[in-house]
Amino acid sequence: MTEIDAAPASMVDIVFPLEGRALPRDYRLALADALAAAAPWLRSSPGVGIHPVNLVHGGGEPALLSQRARLLLRVPRGDAAALHELAGHEIEVGAHRLRLGTPHNRELLPHGTLYAHFVAAASDDEAAFLDTVNAELDTLGAACRQICGRRQTIRGEDQALIGFSLMLHGLAAADSLRVLEAGVGAHRWLGCGLFVPHRSAAAVGT
Repeated sequence: MTEIDAAPASMVDIVFPLEGRALPRDYRLALADALAAAAPWLRSSPGVGIHPVNLVHGGGEPALLSQRARLLLRVPRGDAAALHELAGHEIEVGAHRLRLGTPHNRELLPHGTLYAHFVAAASDDEAAFLDTVNAELDTLGAACRQICGRRQTIRGEDQALIGFSLMLHGLAAADSLRVLEAGVGAHRWLGCGLFVPHRSAAAVGT
């Protein structure tokens, strides 16, 4: 199956331009809470995920927003229209105010190589993590090669979350679309396990 032949995905990315200067370096939980306050129905919509926001690299606080920073939400296709109503809305993420611009929809298109910045793991055991990933991919029927990247931690709702970046390479179009729709692992609401197309398998550890 080619990308042209693939049926439209059940999920779609909603892309909001962002107006603001900074976010907390570990912003994911605060951003999720802010979006839940703005649109409470999001928490009960199945599979909703919040993509990582592009920040200026560095270790200081706060983290400056990239000039190209966007807020991307992966939602069921039927919820897309309701999210467009957030255009012009302001949210408070920690001590920082962000304004959401007019959004547009971005279709999920299959790609042979997919990348997730953070996939949640049960522990820092890389081998056990990859075993779990393989089991999930088998359930999805997605045959591919996996490349595990660097270990990371982020703030979770109850405790710190451990995870790894992950590259999936050599996916057929239908398999790729299933991974994009379902993701891998838990905590999609905090941006975990969300995949995007990637040009190369060389930069998984970055």
